[in-house]
Amino acid sequence: MRVVLAFYGTRGDVEPGIALGRELARRNHQVCLAVPPDLLGFAESAGLEAVGYGPDNQAWLESTRNFWARFFRNFWRLPELKKLLAESREPGTRAWAEMSTTLAALTDGADLLVTGVSYQELACNVAEFRAIPLATVLWFPIRVNGHVVTAVPAPLVRAAMRSYDWLVWRGVRNVEDAQRRELGLPPSPGPAPRRITDRRGLEIQAYDDICFPGLATEWAGVRDLRPFVGTLTLESPTAADDDVMAWIAGGTPPIFFGFGSIPVESPAATVEMIASACARLGERALIGAGWSDFADVPGYEHVKVVGSVNFATVFPACRAVVHHGGAGTTAASLRAGVPTLILWMADVQVVWGAAIKRLKVGASRRFSSTTEKTLVADLRTILGREYQVRAREIAERMNTPADSAAAAADEVEKFVLGWGAR
Repeated sequence: MRVVLAFYGTRGDVEPGIALGRELARRNHQVCLAVPPDLLGFAESAGLEAVGYGPDNQAWLESTRNFWARFFRNFWRLPELKKLLAESREPGTRAWAEMSTTLAALTDGADLLVTGVSYQELACNVAEFRAIPLATVLWFPIRVNGHVVTAVPAPLVRAAMRSYDWLVWRGVRNVEDAQRRELGLPPSPGPAPRRITDRRGLEIQAYDDICFPGLATEWAGVRDLRPFVGTLTLESPTAADDDVMAWIAGGTPPIFFGFGSIPVESPAATVEMIASACARLGERALIGAGWSDFADVPGYEHVKVVGSVNFATVFPACRAVVHHGGAGTTAASLRAGVPTLILWMADVQVVWGAAIKRLKVGASRRFSSTTEKTLVADLRTILGREYQVRAREIAERMNTPADSAAAAADEVEKFVLGWGAR
């Protein structure tokens, strides 16, 4: 089977596609990945063929961070928000036609196209053009449902999600229709999620259903096309792991702090806040820099700053984990069996913050509203015994990465076989 996987976004967005692609390649399928140019090395390090797809992430990351920071602080300033949103979308919109050309060429003779959340519209159009099946890998409940936010009545949640799909479609309709004209297709008839579902596409739920109680039951009628497989991740070792584990062994277990691919606005102020909060609590801090530049921040005796580490190795050795709320990092902290504090920066991260609170394994707060005082209070809360016990209980119910990858590949193989029998 020849499979093309098109995954755009930061490392957390792309890693599920690489994990699935690696498992499919292990099963002797022919696999090619399309990923952002600045993540080509990451894909190739997994032993997969990869090509550049879209602009570098750095072209839009800071504008996206600024948009969500302003949105949650000043949501009534519509002109400013509209400008920031346009800035964050502009690099991708400008590259849409080029990405379509790349994907159309890659899928010539392919048996399946697999994509993630970002640019699912673009991939949906290419799959229709090639008349091949489309599978999507989704790392949070983005399809319409009433369980993604439990604090709001389910009918209102569903209505809001339908409205969101419609607004996204309206926002990309012009560029999408231009793509469809180039491919010889009629104008887009509606939002991509609806088209994918109507076309009986496979929609892999790449997270554990325990995180969203009741969701599997709501989707029982389409469970065969929306299987829950658990989070897809590589758990790759890094060059820093041995040094970090030696530092951890040299003292009390630390609290890990990491902020993923979205760079923090003020690295020095962030490290100072973390150092002061941990000093007040008598804790050590291990800070994973991610894509933030912590090169010139002050040093503290009880704080260690590192680059990338293997979460599967480091997290179980920590007292707690504080992070931005990415799906992969959330799954890693849940699998590690340690309490979690999510300091979210963007929309999807709010969903995972709510899930952590619902599971009673941690707390959640907006990063831009976090202070030394709130950080101390939140850490005191999650370091309580009840959170530690609950975190260990949840860890035992999480799928392992190997099982998740195998389950996802099984679903893909079954889907393509069934499509061919139609």
